Amino acid sequence: MELANTAIETVVDRISEETHPLSKKAKYIGSAMVFFAIMMALLVWVLMLLG
Repeated sequence: MELANTAIETVVDRISEETHPLSKKAKYIGSAMVFFAIMMALLVWVLMLLG
């Protein structure tokens, strides 16, 4: 997911350096993908340790 987030940020930065609400939203969504991937990994580890 970190690679996907980096790809999103790179494309957004490539299109324009100026701040735009949709660019900001795309970057936040990319960050959310990384966050949820980490949470899922932690959940799997916890389930493995408890099981």
